[in-house]
Amino acid sequence: MKLNSKYFEKIRIRPDPKVETDVHAPRCQWDGCEEPGHHRAPVGREREGEYFCFCFEHVRHYNKNYNYFSGLKDTEIARFQKEAMTGHRPTWKVGSANSGQAAADFAPFRSGHAAYFRRIGDPFNLFGGEQAEPQAPKAKRLRPLEAKALETLGLDENATGDHIRARYKALVKRHHPDANGGDRGSEERLRDVIKAYRLLKQAGFC
Repeated sequence: MKLNSKYFEKIRIRPDPKVETDVHAPRCQWDGCEEPGHHRAPVGREREGEYFCFCFEHVRHYNKNYNYFSGLKDTEIARFQKEAMTGHRPTWKVGSANSGQAAADFAPFRSGHAAYFRRIGDPFNLFGGEQAEPQAPKAKRLRPLEAKALETLGLDENATGDHIRARYKALVKRHHPDANGGDRGSEERLRDVIKAYRLLKQAGFC
């Protein structure tokens, strides 16, 4: 085996991840420490979002002695803990002046209030609120072929499904070859009637 072979130059060695991360890691911020600081530790109260970078040994020591409430009185700590239960948002007692004002402001939006349902709309009366009379459904707009089909059957645009079916049966009975002795003109009319009825049926008119 030749040690100066060109194939040895193409061999890649996987770098040690620990060595790689130590090169790019910040230095430990503990006084006198030269180790890489891979571990973050919070700076403290009123500096949320800021962190120290320590090595493993020093971050353990820092966290062991860390106290978020350092320098606060017991009453201030108790107040902070009480406010934390509501996410530090303002609250008031039921029946106080503020709560009464809030109730008056939001009265129209309470569940079941007629004004609220009139605002959001409840056309199917799902919530049982007071509703205005439902509007009449809009007439279906006819396409040119549908209007032509109704005209072929001798009906107008207001014809219902029952009217279309009844008219179709009457025209088929009238123009059937058995009823008119095989008249060619009546046979052509029968084909037009059948075609018009099928078109209207596919369009949902009957």
